[in-house]
Amino acid sequence: MPVLKALKKMFGKGEGELPASGPVATSSAPTTAVDGAARQRQPKPAQTAREPQAAKADSQARSATAKSDGPKTEKPRRARPAQAPASTWKLEDFAVEPQAGKTRFHDFKLSPELMHAIHDLGFPYCTPIQAGVLGFTLQGEDAIGRAQTGTGKTAAFLISIITQLQQTPPPKERYMGEPRALIIAPTRELVVQIAKDAALLTKYTGLNVMTFVGGMDFDKQLKQLEAKHCDILVATPGRLLDFNQRGEVHLDMVEVMVLDEADRMLDMGFIPQVRQIIRQTPPKGERQTLLFSATFTEDVMNLAKQWTTNPAIVEIEPENVASETVEQHIYAVAGSDKYKLLYNLISQNDWERVMVFANRKDEVRRIEERLVKDGVSAAQMSGDVPQHKRIKTLEDFRTGKIRVMVATDVAGRGIHIDGISHVINFTLPEVPDDYVHRIGRTGRAGASGVSISFAGEDDSYQLPLIEALLGRKITCETPPTELLKSVPRKH
Repeated sequence: MPVLKALKKMFGKGEGELPASGPVATSSAPTTAVDGAARQRQPKPAQTAREPQAAKADSQARSATAKSDGPKTEKPRRARPAQAPASTWKLEDFAVEPQAGKTRFHDFKLSPELMHAIHDLGFPYCTPIQAGVLGFTLQGEDAIGRAQTGTGKTAAFLISIITQLQQTPPPKERYMGEPRALIIAPTRELVVQIAKDAALLTKYTGLNVMTFVGGMDFDKQLKQLEAKHCDILVATPGRLLDFNQRGEVHLDMVEVMVLDEADRMLDMGFIPQVRQIIRQTPPKGERQTLLFSATFTEDVMNLAKQWTTNPAIVEIEPENVASETVEQHIYAVAGSDKYKLLYNLISQNDWERVMVFANRKDEVRRIEERLVKDGVSAAQMSGDVPQHKRIKTLEDFRTGKIRVMVATDVAGRGIHIDGISHVINFTLPEVPDDYVHRIGRTGRAGASGVSISFAGEDDSYQLPLIEALLGRKITCETPPTELLKSVPRKH
């Protein structure tokens, strides 16, 4: 396909070539700022190639013991924790028949502990992005991947990370705040979701997963870091920089780094922070870097070129831009009638789990307040909501205590909850790609779903761009009269 050919040309790949690990760049490790003072890191020994990473253990052990100037308050070192207790589960308990056109997790060399967790989750076959990415990353190669939300890319990079950390034993002693794998994501919701998936996949491995996000108590997050070693760290850029600049977290032992939703990080202005973080990690020739994005814009590809070494390019083209399991409707409605239409749709149909999207935080707040006032159990999800409240709200929505979640695009993109029956676009998104992400909140895991969009005088001009992206027309409907009747007053 033309796009893929252009990408491969950018990274120097011919059509028939498989990506191979390039030569390792040799450079001294960076100097990190700790409470305003410089802490000199010893240069790491040069390597001639990036091995399947087993040989990196010696280099890491030397790096850990070569630290001469620690932070002002020396962090305690502790012996490597004991491995998780042996399980009676055997691979024979996870029987999966080969099928034409499908890749099994059995087809990769994954540990019994990891296979046990995959079996618990009920995933016998890889999704296309998993099959494509793991073929390269399990050999230690860098990769950049493009796939829609809900395609399994999170499991793809987590399986790769877990395998790497299992194959390469950690040094017997290391600082508590030195993660071996780092995952950076743009939103708090996405960080929490990735960490939840990581906890399920590391269940039998003895690896520790930690999260650093803004909006939560700094000291509480620091205590978990001081209690045990951090193997996999999932973080938003700002909070990670806080920990790093205070000398609580050091990134010079990172073996695998993942940048998730790189296009969204660009949109949200996080790239300068991400650059500061990456400077604290080993040179790109001494770490494995995986970058994922929903779109491959020129800016995303330029970042990938700077931060990866000869990466494999895995691009999964969906058969349809929008899932066939989602039934799509457009209602032509005056802006003054949008709220009445929303209220009547939810109340008359007795819907139990609905997501409503609006473009601005003030719109989200007003919609949520009106629904609650009119007796509908609703909550809002935007950047203004404190993190502890966001987590509780998501759990209440997941368990059915809250019927309606009203969200902005940024807050809603990291929400992956099964059983959302309807998505309502109170306002059409300003970016056509966001329409696909919005309606992807329903119709997940093979279930059917419905999306209903309100096209008013202020946003209907977005409809042709959305239809061009979808590759088809969506017929505008006039709402039935009963859906436009006045909202009853609550006494």
